[in-house]
Amino acid sequence: MTTSSTNRIIKEGTMTSTQTLPEFENLWGHPKPLWMLFMAEFWERFAFYGIRWALTLYIVAQFFNGDTSGQSFASNTYGSYLALVYASAIFGGYIADKVIGSQHSILVGAVIMGCGLFLIMLPDETFFMIGLATVIVGNGLFKPNISNLVGKIYAADDHRRDSGFSIFYMGINAGAMVSPIITQWLASTLTDTPMMDNYKAVFGAAGVGMLISYIWFYIGRRQLKGIGAVKKTPLRTKNLVTVVFGALASIIPVYILMTYAGAQVLAWILFALFVGLAFILLKQTKNDGKVALERVIACLIMFVFNVIFFMFFEQAGSSFTFLAQNIVDRSITEVVEFKIAWFQSVNSVAILIFAPLVSALWIFMHKKKVEPSIPRKFALGLLGTGLGFLVLVYALENLLDANNMIPIWPLAACYVLHTIGELCLSPIGLSMVSKLVPASLAGFAFGGWFLSTAIGNNFSGILAGSMSGETGMTVASALSGFTFSFWLLTLGGALLFIIGPKINKLMHGVK
Repeated sequence: MTTSSTNRIIKEGTMTSTQTLPEFENLWGHPKPLWMLFMAEFWERFAFYGIRWALTLYIVAQFFNGDTSGQSFASNTYGSYLALVYASAIFGGYIADKVIGSQHSILVGAVIMGCGLFLIMLPDETFFMIGLATVIVGNGLFKPNISNLVGKIYAADDHRRDSGFSIFYMGINAGAMVSPIITQWLASTLTDTPMMDNYKAVFGAAGVGMLISYIWFYIGRRQLKGIGAVKKTPLRTKNLVTVVFGALASIIPVYILMTYAGAQVLAWILFALFVGLAFILLKQTKNDGKVALERVIACLIMFVFNVIFFMFFEQAGSSFTFLAQNIVDRSITEVVEFKIAWFQSVNSVAILIFAPLVSALWIFMHKKKVEPSIPRKFALGLLGTGLGFLVLVYALENLLDANNMIPIWPLAACYVLHTIGELCLSPIGLSMVSKLVPASLAGFAFGGWFLSTAIGNNFSGILAGSMSGETGMTVASALSGFTFSFWLLTLGGALLFIIGPKINKLMHGVK
């Protein structure tokens, strides 16, 4: 069975555009290239999440000799790293749109990321930070463009798009599920050296995963039948070489930002980038008519709520890690302990369980003509995430034992609730960008989506750092921070429910 989509004319308000798509063979109800992109993203996420759980713990162990006073620095560094990872996507998307295409951007980015992951194996703070900067640059070329390709294999009016992004999101989280388990095992059992030295195995395994992602995409990209390749003219070697050398040169300023700017300065830089991106998107679509312009405005509004979501969702790699280390009784039996890294897999397992259910739910509700709008899905995401913090607040107020420790289940339940919130927002956001923004600016707009994620991640590091303070996380500081998180998410979700119909008008029929 194939999807016929050749020379399809799509009318969007006052705009009329021609979209030419190849005929893709369907596999399990979706275009076959979706499953290739699924596996390429699986291995990239294996690499990303392989180091996610370990970074803050490694910084404290390696550079602060295990002293809890290093938790605040580690949280801020982690937040800055994640922020720049996602912020770099704005440049990667633009380069793909204007210079070398999505396919070559992904390949170049994969190689650079792999080099960075191997570089952070060196037990030196300077090389560690340079390695993180290298990962950031490579991810900027990789991340927005593989998401962009998912959107491009569907026609603009294909109702399977949201479902396809949810499936793609399963690839992300399948990699995220197995990676902490495998890398935790490597860190704890591969050698007899101290734990901080065993993190080398974690980073090395992540580097191998990134190389597998490169090979998988390189071999499988022929399935795309030219989608994401350079338009109009063949790729010039000069352009490719320029991009490679430009990417390598950009490692230096990224390293400087990571090392010397600080989270507060970075927040202002990211805000300035967001304002600049919004200006460019609005200017570029102004001549395309009122419909195109208002759709971009709607997209930018939703970016703001994405900032709120990720400010709190990304506590998973910072404050939740120290909560698990210091305040959660992780004993399952007298001899079996629930490892800190395994909490990262709770989110991924929940994704794999709930993603197909949520995907099927959207399709079912679409057929019944009761599917929630994009703003309402976002609102549900914020409220679900807020509910997760409420569980932690309850545990910290009512379930402390004699050692000031809480059971495992509240943190695990928080991860599950955050997962449900994530499924209502993050894959829908990716789909939203592909629907609302003109195809010529899609890569750049995906960069904007990840830039809003970056701003949220930077705020998450600042919030986590404040909860750790100068002496490390305490019950009181965690309770205060999580209470604040619950109320801000709840108010944000309620606000989005109220203004949702006005945003829908700006979307002009896009659902």
